[in-house]
Amino acid sequence: MAVWALGINHTTAPLDLRGRFAFAIDQVEPTLRALRGALTRQPEAALISTCNRTEIYCAGEQTELQPTLDWLAHSGGVSPELLRAHTYALEDGLAARHAFRVASGLDSMVLGEPQILGQIKDAVRAAEAAGALGTTLSQLFQRSFAVAKEVRTSTEIGAHSISMAAAAVRLAGQLFEDLGEVRILFVGAGEMIDLCATHFAAKNPKSIAIANRTLSRGEELAAKFGAEVMRLADVPERLHEFDAVVSCTASTLPIIGLGSVERALKKRRRRPMFMVDLAVPRDIEVEVKALEDIYLYTVDDLAGVVQTAQANRQAAVAQAEAIVDAGVQSFLHWLEQRSTVPLIQQINAQADEWRAIEIARARKLLAKGEDVDAVLEALSRGLTQKMLHGAMAELRGGDMTTRERASVAAQHFFLRKER
Repeated sequence: MAVWALGINHTTAPLDLRGRFAFAIDQVEPTLRALRGALTRQPEAALISTCNRTEIYCAGEQTELQPTLDWLAHSGGVSPELLRAHTYALEDGLAARHAFRVASGLDSMVLGEPQILGQIKDAVRAAEAAGALGTTLSQLFQRSFAVAKEVRTSTEIGAHSISMAAAAVRLAGQLFEDLGEVRILFVGAGEMIDLCATHFAAKNPKSIAIANRTLSRGEELAAKFGAEVMRLADVPERLHEFDAVVSCTASTLPIIGLGSVERALKKRRRRPMFMVDLAVPRDIEVEVKALEDIYLYTVDDLAGVVQTAQANRQAAVAQAEAIVDAGVQSFLHWLEQRSTVPLIQQINAQADEWRAIEIARARKLLAKGEDVDAVLEALSRGLTQKMLHGAMAELRGGDMTTRERASVAAQHFFLRKER
């Protein structure tokens, strides 16, 4: 069984290219069905898509890396040549190692961040729902979860990490003298916005508003922070009211355009606005960054901030990598054993058939009143003869080479105690 992984992330591809390959969780099932249909042997498949990465994992009889890349390029509307320049393609042990490192937070922009593990679990559930997850990938991901748990409980990999949300608060603090005087708008109501709102709320801003496409979800989050809730459609007209805007939605197109930001700045009389776009694809049009008095940061812009605490954790990283190495070796050993499973099943089936025959014969003899000891003797002799028949036939027949090969095998399987 072959395992392969193909992906792009924050270290290999720019934000706008990653945006072409961002899949919302409800898109995963149809996407996996399309991917498997495009490949020759319909392999097992899983798709992980976050703001920092899009990765495809597959398992099948033979590796189909190039067709996988061709399909992904077509889905994002780019040429395979362009995509290949920004992708990593991994097979077998390297694919497993990558999966384990990703789940453990070792490949994240924020070293040791725990959010990725939940995102992988969501991706696995979606693959299961799509009927795309078989024994091999299921084993791969279950082992990745176990490795991630051991890394988090046995090392200090997550200690003192600066999350994206904390980084946003730090940058806002550099722009505004007192965050207690800031009016802040959060666009979206997902996990990342919840996290950001929690960090900003700790600074007691002057006001908080939540804008979301679904009001019920927005109201639920707003109640948590004592915030105002508003419709997403009202954002352009009310944008000028806010000093800071943090956006992270699943929209495939920008929801805050250049024109609405320009109008907001006029109404604010050029007072600066702090904006953070954590969405992939972008929620805020890229041209907004060029405006005076606008301080716009994307997930890639925050990379430098979140790296600051990482230098002190090299010892923990080395410890975590050792745990990953052990996990990879264990998975590869399991994968190698999988190749013998069909043979083991055939041997067990044959043994069960012989056993059933001999038991049925013994029962008939007992029903006729035959002596119990004689029946047991016949039962054991019948089973033994059936088990040894193939080996004995090879030892007695064939040419010298065949007999020598059979002799070595027979000694290995039947005379272990004497060796």
